[in-house]
Amino acid sequence: MNATPLPNLPDRSSDLVPPKRFGTVEETQTYLKSQGVQYVLAQFVDIHGVAKAKSVPVEHLGTVITDGAGFAGFAISGVGIEPHGPDFLARGDLATVSLVPWQPGLARIVCEGHVNAQPWGHDSRVVLKKQVARLEALGLTLFSGLEPEFSLLVRNADGSIEPCDPSDKLAKPCYDYKGLSRTRAYLERLSNAMRATGIDVYQIDHEDANGQFELNYTFTDCLTSCDHFIFFKMAASEIAHEMGLVCSFMPKPFANRPGNGMHMHLSVGDGKRNFFQDKTDPKGLELSPMAYHFMAGLLAHAPALTALCAPTVNSYKRLVVGRSLTGATWAPAYISYGDNNRSTMVRIPKGRLELRLPDGACNPYLATAAVIAAGLDGMERKLDPGVPRNVNLYEWSEAQLKEAGIGLLPQNLNAALDALQVDSVICEALGPVADEFLKLKRMEWIEYMRHVSEWEIKQYLEFF
Repeated sequence: MNATPLPNLPDRSSDLVPPKRFGTVEETQTYLKSQGVQYVLAQFVDIHGVAKAKSVPVEHLGTVITDGAGFAGFAISGVGIEPHGPDFLARGDLATVSLVPWQPGLARIVCEGHVNAQPWGHDSRVVLKKQVARLEALGLTLFSGLEPEFSLLVRNADGSIEPCDPSDKLAKPCYDYKGLSRTRAYLERLSNAMRATGIDVYQIDHEDANGQFELNYTFTDCLTSCDHFIFFKMAASEIAHEMGLVCSFMPKPFANRPGNGMHMHLSVGDGKRNFFQDKTDPKGLELSPMAYHFMAGLLAHAPALTALCAPTVNSYKRLVVGRSLTGATWAPAYISYGDNNRSTMVRIPKGRLELRLPDGACNPYLATAAVIAAGLDGMERKLDPGVPRNVNLYEWSEAQLKEAGIGLLPQNLNAALDALQVDSVICEALGPVADEFLKLKRMEWIEYMRHVSEWEIKQYLEFF
């Protein structure tokens, strides 16, 4: 079955109002009922960053705030609870209640895990909040802007996938008007759904792979930013499903095309000032000494960060040295930084950092927690990131890179896990999640290594 054009479905979210914040459960219930909401999704994420939820009648919202929605912990990936262990209670944050515009009658509240009435150390949001508290003790807040890329696909009768628009065939399709226009029904519906909940989408574009898109929305404090990212993935996937499409955040769905990244823009401030910005910076990057120390921490812990930011075997098909069919690659391979340099791990768009390492498969809470831990280590030890590299590192030879002291990022999941396991700073920041993550991801690597691929059949079946 060939890909079919996108249907021109009516948008059902454009008339919804931005969310309101109330001080009590009763006020929130009254507002939700006035919007026709009957059920609230008590939502959290597992260790993989995958959204999990229970549907709770609005009348029982109070129980989610006090006791929490109950889950069998053993059924959830990576929360460290055995079959004989206690329940995992997802306790909601009232300030996060929002409508679910693509599913009228539903609202969502962000929850975090509690066990025996205490925040559970295996919960991803709990892990991030502990690192946020370290910054808050210094009077600081990490602000982040996440840029999720995704592939909009159709699945054919034979199980194969291809871009949803059959005319999206350009060798270099980045920013293509036709590719953008012919997926307008989906993209505008997704954008309107986000904006209806107060998440301000300000740009939409066709990216450099066929069927690949990106929506940019406004940055905020890093905890809220992670909440928004999960909500975005929920919206993007379900709106696509309703329209007969597949929205994939898989890092590398096509071997010869650019992969799906999730670049992370970072700055530290107090809500009024950006402490990362210094227009007198002699290097011309408009970065403060704090920003350089923070960035040096990211570079120093880059191999371990890679495991959290690129957490699947497929992620390393994106983080490779070499070019794609479009003539360019947008993923970092080298542990370095530069002025607006997209061939480095950290790009500097004046006064802030862009970490280009994460992909769409990462758990944003764990990745951000690791970023804070690495950055704080750089600040505490006053690490120096070295000189910026403002050349195309993809063109450098191995000898040139070695002479410049530029390291290569781990080129497979197992190597990244090895780096994480010996990085005490990052493991300590993750707490008990570190062991769970390593255990699960080692199993994933073993399964992958045992898998016999179609390439191997073609290569070796009759070769000998």
